[in-house]
Formats: sequence, C-alpha cells, structure tokens
Amino acid sequence: LTFLSTWTDDAPEPSVSETWLSSMTGSVTEIRSYMVLGEATAPGTYGLESMAIKRFIVALGLMALTAFPALAEPFRIVGFGDSLMAGYQLAPGEGFPEKLEAALKARGHDVVIANAGVSGDTTSGGLARLDWSVPDGTDLVILELGANDMLRGLSPQIAEQNLDAMIARLKERGMDVLLAGMMAAPNLGQAYGEAFNGLYPRLAQKHGIDLYPFFLEGVAADASLLLDDGMHPNATGVDRMVENALPYVERKITQAGGEG
Repeated sequence: LTFLSTWTDDAPEPSVSETWLSSMTGSVTEIRSYMVLGEATAPGTYGLESMAIKRFIVALGLMALTAFPALAEPFRIVGFGDSLMAGYQLAPGEGFPEKLEAALKARGHDVVIANAGVSGDTTSGGLARLDWSVPDGTDLVILELGANDMLRGLSPQIAEQNLDAMIARLKERGMDVLLAGMMAAPNLGQAYGEAFNGLYPRLAQKHGIDLYPFFLEGVAADASLLLDDGMHPNATGVDRMVENALPYVERKITQAGGEG
C-alpha cells in the first residue's frame, strides 16, 4: 500500500484524509512489514487513534494476503530419450514432449515439459549425459532409452545396467521416474527378445517406479502412423502415443500433488 495521511492541527481530534489506498503495487511486502513491526509508519499517530489504525492495517493486510496467494510452481517434466523422444524429422511442436505438454494443459494441468531427446542415443550415451541434461527441480523424468541398443544388437544386460544406474541417480536427486519400455524386433531371435523385453518390468519392480510397457504401442505396426523409414512416428503417430501415455503421466502428477 501507499499510506498517505494528512493530519490537521486545528481539529479537535486527528483524522486521516481519504488519500490512501492510492496504489496496490508492492502492497504485500509493505503489509508484511507493518504486521511484523506492529507499527504504523504514518507521521503523527498516537493514542487510541494510533491503535485503531494499526488494527485496520493488520486486517487489511490479512485480506490482501488472502487475495494474492503465492503462485504455485508448475509441475516440471523432462522427456529423456532418443529420436522417438526428440521428434525425428518432425516439425517444431510435433514431438512427443511438446504434444504431451499441450494435452496436459488442455486437461487443466500446470506443467512444463522439456525435450531432452537425442537422436541415435543409446543407454550408454544417456547415462553419460544424464546429470547435465536433467536440471535440478525436475519433478518427473520420462525415461525412454534402449531402442538403439536393440537395433544395434547390443547386450540387453548392458542396457539394463545403464538404465538401472540412471534410475538410481534420478531417484537420489529426488525425481520420480516413468519408465517407457521398448520391444525387441522379432528378427533378433527369441533369446534376445526375452532378455531385452524383460529388462523394463524388472527395473520398474526393482525401483518401485511406474512402467509404460511399450512407448510405440499402437503405432509400431501401423504404417499410416510412421514415417517412410517405417520406424519413427509421424505427427499423427505422436498423437496416438500421447493419447496412450496420458493416463500414466496424469497419475504421476496426481500422486505428486502437482495438479495445475
């Protein structure tokens, strides 16, 4: 508040002129100072009149603090993955993190989602860049890696060890994790498929985190939802992925009390 008072010397009792409440800017800070100090700073206050003014200021302060509550921080999510997360060959705004953020906001959630996808990344590459790719203050990480390990025929055990280390490190930093699973291509053989496909449920159970079983659910086998390479989703395919993942992400927001 801007507290301006005019006192007259010739009146039988002091009075406050109608010149205050001229500005609401900075009001909460000044009101807090009045409440802490317990003093009105207008000149010439004394006696009962001074006490009445103090009480009024305190009452007005309480009303102002109620009217201007502190703004809640948005729920911060990082999509950490490979080209499936990065939005390979898609236009700006068509990637999974961007479309997921728009869908969550449309449903009333106050969220911010950062795209930390890197095309071609493996679990080893993800582990190497994890600390500087995921900033402090992140509430949830959608961890989507392993597809490139599988396509290169790399050891499922190595992928599991890398993902295990990433999950542990994120949890140590106080971040929740939604693990997005991947499925091995059939041409890699039954033994490889069983070892690779099983690593995601094992890690989710070990760390007590939620698992979204297959990041490309409903997309991988539908050519109309894929780019010409037959591997990456097109914009419509991303819409399907967001639709499928939305309940999992909303549950994490609700569990964290991060309703927007």
